[in-house]
Amino acid sequence: MRYNRPWLTLFSHAVLMIAVILFLFPVWMALMAATHSQTDLYTEIAPLWWGSEGFHNFIAVLTQPIPSVGTSATMLLTNSLVMSLGISLGKIAISLLAAYAVVFFDFRGKAVCFALIFITLMLPVEVRIVPTFQVVSDLHLLNTYPGMILPLIASATATFLFRQFFLTVPPELLEAARVDGAGPWAFLRDILLPLSKTNIAALFVIMFLYGWNQYLWPLLVSTDADGATLLVVLKKLTNAADTLVPWHLVMALAILAMLPPVAIIIALQRFFVKGLIDNEK
Repeated sequence: MRYNRPWLTLFSHAVLMIAVILFLFPVWMALMAATHSQTDLYTEIAPLWWGSEGFHNFIAVLTQPIPSVGTSATMLLTNSLVMSLGISLGKIAISLLAAYAVVFFDFRGKAVCFALIFITLMLPVEVRIVPTFQVVSDLHLLNTYPGMILPLIASATATFLFRQFFLTVPPELLEAARVDGAGPWAFLRDILLPLSKTNIAALFVIMFLYGWNQYLWPLLVSTDADGATLLVVLKKLTNAADTLVPWHLVMALAILAMLPPVAIIIALQRFFVKGLIDNEK
C-alpha cells in the first residue's frame, strides 16, 4: 500500500539532500584545495571555491615525479590497481574452487579442511606479518607485484560465502549434469559460474576495496619508490617533518585515490546489492 502524502515525500527528499551534502562536503573541500597553490592554502582560510591552479596540480602529479617521493601518481595508481585487481581476482578464484571442493566432492577430512580454512580468520596478515615477510624475502619477491599480492589472496570469508551459496543449489542440477555427461569442470563452468555471477560481483567489490585500502603490507614489501602504492605515498606526504606538507598535492592525490573504488562501485552497484540481499536461490 502506498500513501499519497506530499509533505512526507518533501520531508524525506529534504533529509536525503542534507545527508548527500554532508557526505560530499569533505570531498568538495578536497577538490577545491587541489585547485589552489600551496601558498594560498597556508595563508588563507580553507577554500570553498575553485582556485587559480585549476587542474594544474592534477596534471603535475600525474606527469611529473612528486617531490620527496620520486615517482608520479600514474605509477602509484598503476601499482594500486594491479595489487587490488590481483588480490580480488585471486581471492575469488581460490575461494570459489575451495568452496566447490568442500561442497560437491566427498573425501575424508572434508569437515576438518573447512574448519582449518575458517580458523584462518583469526590470522590476518597483521598477525603473521613477520614470518610472511621472511618468506617473501627468501623467495626474492620484495618490490614485485607477486610479493604484494600472493600473501593476501587467500580468503576464508569468501570461501564461506561461496560454500553457503553452493549448499542452496538443488542436487537435481548435479544429477542432471551427470546424466548429460558433464564432468566436474563442465558443471562448474556451465552451471555454477552463471548462477554465481551476482555473488562474484558482490565479492569482487568488497575484495577490491580490501586490496585498495591495504597500507601496512605494501609499506613493508615495497621499499622502492616505483613499487609504492598511492595510499602509502599519501601517508608519507602528510608526515613531512622538516618541510611544509604540500596539501595541494595531497588533496589532488586523495581525489585520484577515490576514483577507481568509486568507479568499481558504480559499475557493479546493481550486482553488489543483489548479491548481498537476494534470497532467490
